Amino acid sequence: MTCATQYSTESQECSCKESAKGQTAGSSALSTPRFVFAPDAFVSVASPSPETGGSTLFDPWSRRGRLPLDGPLERASVRRTTLSFLTGLLGLGAAFILFQFLLTPVILVAQIAMAEGGVSVEAFRSPERLMTTYTRELVLSNSIGQVLGLAIPSLLAARLHSSEWVEYLRLRGVDGRLLLLALAGVVGLQPVTQWLAELNQQLPLPETVRLMEQSQLELIRNVLESNMGLISNVAMLALVPGICEELLFRGYAQRQFERAVGPAVGILLAGVLFGLYHLRPSQLLPLTVLGLYMAYLVWRTGSLLSAMAVHVMHNGLAVAGARYAESHPDYDLQAVENATMPWYAVLVGFVIVGGVLYVVHTLAPRVRDG
Repeated sequence: MTCATQYSTESQECSCKESAKGQTAGSSALSTPRFVFAPDAFVSVASPSPETGGSTLFDPWSRRGRLPLDGPLERASVRRTTLSFLTGLLGLGAAFILFQFLLTPVILVAQIAMAEGGVSVEAFRSPERLMTTYTRELVLSNSIGQVLGLAIPSLLAARLHSSEWVEYLRLRGVDGRLLLLALAGVVGLQPVTQWLAELNQQLPLPETVRLMEQSQLELIRNVLESNMGLISNVAMLALVPGICEELLFRGYAQRQFERAVGPAVGILLAGVLFGLYHLRPSQLLPLTVLGLYMAYLVWRTGSLLSAMAVHVMHNGLAVAGARYAESHPDYDLQAVENATMPWYAVLVGFVIVGGVLYVVHTLAPRVRDG
């Protein structure tokens, strides 16, 4: 069980490979080009907006094909690609520190103080006692911390780049066919990520890392065994992370990386950093692949909602699977996570994911231009 909790570019000349179909010599410079995914696609070149004279961001899914870059950060006297790359990295780092080391601990202490009528040092001396006694407070603190430390800063950061910050984050509707295909890919990803987790387990890891991950699994076990209920578990472990983490990674950071280095490297960075962010070295490969899948979907469908839906479904399936295992007397969450996946299931998973990606890749431009 791998539970993920925890375009470029300025309006520009495209280096993409345009489809000859439908092209005419008199086509407008504002028309949306058809393109195939290529590492050198959409190299950033700033150009002025005919309406405002300011810089704009090329986005074929937006209403006008471009977004205004009129926020305070865009007025900085720094090279645009450098600014985009640095703000992407610094945004991730600042949000991580704010969430993990500032907000969540403070919220947890405040909850325990309210529950106990004061703060007791004894409550924090034993991690095991903390997890078993204050499970509800730990999970709630984590969820509130994600909203305040990941989601809200992402919304505010986008506003620093564009007045059309909603579209800047790709918070727009997604075609139903593309959404269903994206969710179908989650089914195929399950055996693939499980197989990758098995490979990941073969890598040598320090004992301290394994102990840290064991404590994370113990917390999940306590949550599943608590009386919070399935709906609360799904909300805290699937819905909240699916929204908050996607706003940060695929909404803000990926947009910045795409502007700096193009969509191919931008997608790669968003996926790898997503895997590292969860601080679970034994699950780095499956989490990275999941991050890459969601990053590609956001770029190709033009909508962050596709990644949010995939994230929520993936985590929801993990929670449901763990709940099912928990209903059996001798269940072992560690054994569930390390279960061996048959080779034929992995093969079928690859076929499903590959088929989904192919259809999404070919269908999305027709949906956009239709």
